[in-house]
Amino acid sequence: MPPRTTPTERQQRLGAELRKMRMAAGVSTHYAAGLLGIDRPKISNIESGVRVITPDRLRTLACNYACTDEKYVEALVAMAADRTHGWWEHFRGVLPAGLLDIAELEWHAVRVRTSQVMHLPGLLQTEDYARAIFGAVLPPMPRLEVELHVAHRLQRQQVFERDRPLDYVGYIHEAALRMQFGGRKVMRDQLDHLLLMSERESLELRVLPVETGAFPGAGHAMLYAEGPVPQLDSVQLDSAGGPCFLYAESQLARYRAHLAWMEQAALDPKQSRDFIRDITRDL
Repeated sequence: MPPRTTPTERQQRLGAELRKMRMAAGVSTHYAAGLLGIDRPKISNIESGVRVITPDRLRTLACNYACTDEKYVEALVAMAADRTHGWWEHFRGVLPAGLLDIAELEWHAVRVRTSQVMHLPGLLQTEDYARAIFGAVLPPMPRLEVELHVAHRLQRQQVFERDRPLDYVGYIHEAALRMQFGGRKVMRDQLDHLLLMSERESLELRVLPVETGAFPGAGHAMLYAEGPVPQLDSVQLDSAGGPCFLYAESQLARYRAHLAWMEQAALDPKQSRDFIRDITRDL
């Protein structure tokens, strides 16, 4: 297959895992190229996600890298074998690639946990609420651009409608529940939608009241996507330049601790629903 010009985050992650495996084995790119019978630069291209690797070749590398974690190897094989084009590909070339990478990350995740401070989780936003958020961007986006962003955000919610709905836990700070994006009616409808979604078996919402005081990660939103094996977990953070994806073990450990703190400090699901209802009644 010809090299890719712009590999997705998922494709880059597969390559990064192969590089990590090779480095752990103390193997050179020259040796790896010899195993596959290819030029050494092609190994670098595979490890950067630019070049495709077949499942059989991946298994050859894993075997010769002496990787004995079968579940990890099979998870990588599944990534290499996946040639499907998700719904997000319809937006390629018209929306930033990072937004498509978020949708792909959510789609393939075993479970997603998020922490939101100033606005509500994207996977749980109503159309009007999402439109209010994108309409507040500076410099202002053209109307068509706003509508494309809204449509993409709403389609991300397909993860809850498929045969096996995504397991989701959302930690929401009280501030996000009180920020009236779009005005009182839009916010009231949005909170009603949150309550409706919170009744789903696969979805759990936990509120962090302002009385909790200081908390980790107060300055940003965070998405933690669990992969088929812990080594393939990912963290996604928002930034002014677009989404940032992290997966070094030290980074994953940090955000797992962040979420563990949230689990202990947040209201339980029933208390959270009552809390949201009280705010809704005040609107």
